Amino acid sequence: MPTLSQRHPASYRDPSGFIFKLEGIVYRQINQVFRKDFDDFISSGLYDELVKQQLLIPHHIINKNLTGDIDWYSTIQPEFIPFISYPYEWCFDMLKDAALLTLRITKISMQYGMILKDASPYNIQWHKGKLIFIDTLSFERYDETKPWVAYRQFCENFVAPLALMNYLQVPLQSLLLSNPEGVPLAIAKKMLPWKSRLNMHLYLHLHLHENYLNKKPVAISTPVFSKQKLANILKSLEALINPFELKYKGVWANYYDEAEQRVDYMTTKKKIIENWINAPGKINTAIDAGANDGAFSDLLNQKGIFTISADFDHHAINQLYKKAKTDLSELAYPVIIDFANPSPAIGLNNQERSSFIDRIQTDLVLALAFIHHLAIGKNIPFEDIAQLLLSLGKKLIVEFVGKQDEKIQYMLQQKKDIYNWYSEENFKNAFEKYYKIMLVETISSHRTLYLMMPHES
Repeated sequence: MPTLSQRHPASYRDPSGFIFKLEGIVYRQINQVFRKDFDDFISSGLYDELVKQQLLIPHHIINKNLTGDIDWYSTIQPEFIPFISYPYEWCFDMLKDAALLTLRITKISMQYGMILKDASPYNIQWHKGKLIFIDTLSFERYDETKPWVAYRQFCENFVAPLALMNYLQVPLQSLLLSNPEGVPLAIAKKMLPWKSRLNMHLYLHLHLHENYLNKKPVAISTPVFSKQKLANILKSLEALINPFELKYKGVWANYYDEAEQRVDYMTTKKKIIENWINAPGKINTAIDAGANDGAFSDLLNQKGIFTISADFDHHAINQLYKKAKTDLSELAYPVIIDFANPSPAIGLNNQERSSFIDRIQTDLVLALAFIHHLAIGKNIPFEDIAQLLLSLGKKLIVEFVGKQDEKIQYMLQQKKDIYNWYSEENFKNAFEKYYKIMLVETISSHRTLYLMMPHES
């Protein structure tokens, strides 16, 4: 049996219970201290309602103390989620939708005499084509005389970063990496333009809120906080967040348009990749590294392959996210990742939130029009790129783009050509230290596709 030391490293904060894994299966233990709230959550009908509306991850109860813990009350096994992402890897619209989902769940909970005791974006995941709440222990009995205890957390984790991106029109999800507990309201207030104060809802929930936090505590009786007042606050937060948008397209917005116009190139490329995917060896999961507009992620999805579409370009991933949620694609998972600086391990002992690479191990790695962006765009040697791709999965389909290609020539207009080492021969020599080249297909005069397998395979 597992001991308490085997609980998930991120599951130490809440005395109500914790996540643990046994024989590869993820469970959640409910502790005695949370017994009444958990029973109320189930008996009130709130759990059934949220699951019915597909807002909460479903679970089934295991009537067994799998940890041997004296604080044990119950064990639940949540539905399996194949990949976990973090808010600093999300695009603007995913964070916005997560905020609105949190408010929606809070409003429904109130109808059942319950309330969310925290409002962390880490309690939400993308699963089966939609965002879903995953923390069953976040619900407690609602006391109508008290303010919403998660209000400040909601404002720092959702209102502050969304408002900054809306008013500054630049992607700032990395703020949530440097501030994993949420962007402090004092920082957000200083970064926002003065005109943000003219938004009544933002003035209330951020500017005035921050002023209140700076006041010295005064010994006064606690005011009665009515249910209607909380309902008004939730309504105001929805009115604030709904119009927020990020129109930023970045410098690479039109970079891939030309490739789509070369019909023969795209058709040939897709045909080769499709043939290689259909080769012996089952592929269930994949990562499309540098997914761009998602054309090849779609190809993988159509083959029934769960695909993580990763790119550093915020606009591209935001578009992929909006398409995925519209299509309700259960196999698509868009995330923002800079492969020259992927998400690190952070939190307590650097174990609370795993690095992106530690969370990834797929059957297939797709790296198309990818190598030159790291080699020439970031000065990263071929061998380091090979090690990176090897850490992401097994079978590799990689494209080499020759130096004379117009895309590379476009990149070299912006910087000095110091890349005398950038050649297909050096590329192959570096990758063959880690992979065996299985197949090679020429797409055009300067572009070649390689199918590789790790040596240990």
